[in-house]
Amino acid sequence: MSGWPGWKKVRQVSRRKRKAKKHWRRDQRNDPYFQQAKADGYRARSAYKLIQIDKKFKILRRGQSILDLGAAPGSWSQVAVKRVGRAGQVVAVDVQAMAPIPGVVLVQGDMTAPEVQAQAIAAAGGPVDVVLCDAAPNTSGIALRDHALSIELVYAAFDMARRALKPGGHFVTKVFAGEDMPQLLIDLRRHFGAVKPFYPEATRREGKEIFVVCREFKPE
Repeated sequence: MSGWPGWKKVRQVSRRKRKAKKHWRRDQRNDPYFQQAKADGYRARSAYKLIQIDKKFKILRRGQSILDLGAAPGSWSQVAVKRVGRAGQVVAVDVQAMAPIPGVVLVQGDMTAPEVQAQAIAAAGGPVDVVLCDAAPNTSGIALRDHALSIELVYAAFDMARRALKPGGHFVTKVFAGEDMPQLLIDLRRHFGAVKPFYPEATRREGKEIFVVCREFKPE
């Protein structure tokens, strides 16, 4: 095997991967949001992105019904269920299986599938006040491709939001920055009274993600 011409290159790639993983673990240990999430009992540091979004835009309130799309591992649902309280309802949807979250209804399946959408809306008790989506595509490391996949995912969540939201409801979604952002904002503004891109402080500095906060849904 050591005589194969490509073996040296394979070992170099393997070393780079191990080095990157080592750096990622070191960065996690030094990340205050990662440490705070462990202390506060959140499943991921992304909880603080939603907390900061809600502090800025006042999206979440007591008694609301909420759909959390692409919810795994569940940190946004953890934040949401605290905000809505016992009088509210949170339904988390993801193709992956999730560990139970007290007060949250879990629906496993593809959020683009009509039967999954119907199941989620029914579990929420009908049209909802807020649709959240922190989902991200499987990234390739190719910026243009990852952006295109992210935009496609956002439109899928947007279609679900238009089906699920009450008039005046809100939609919050993550998207990777890129050339299709202006058109996405135009499309969202046709259906919401206010649409604002937002960059929470908890977003990693090296990340490409932006959050779009859409308020006051206007049904067609």
